[in-house]
Amino acid sequence: MNIFIDNKSGDPIYDQIYTQIKNNIINGVLFEDEPLPSIRNLAKDLRISVITTKRAYDELEKEGFIYTVAGKGCFVAAKNTELLREENLKKIEGHVHEIIKLSASCGLSKQDLMDMFNILYEGE
Repeated sequence: MNIFIDNKSGDPIYDQIYTQIKNNIINGVLFEDEPLPSIRNLAKDLRISVITTKRAYDELEKEGFIYTVAGKGCFVAAKNTELLREENLKKIEGHVHEIIKLSASCGLSKQDLMDMFNILYEGE
């Protein structure tokens, strides 16, 4: 598993770690019960604070993406289909908001958008 930290990004480092691990789990790069690097090792590899790495792992655990076994480490949790569905719904909503903004700048009506969506949907 490769994690890249972009120091020029406006996103906090813990959030970059959280997002990349979460995306790897959702996209099937990381599998159920697969061990994650230890908090200390990941911090050392990324040259960041252990506290920052722990915060990312804590967020992942709180969201149900990973679980911790005392003395053993952190592991990828079983995929919760409802959780994954909710994540995808949030992504779709974000895209829809962007579509609405773009359509307003082009002067498209709601009906124009619906027509476009129906044509594209039928083509899939």
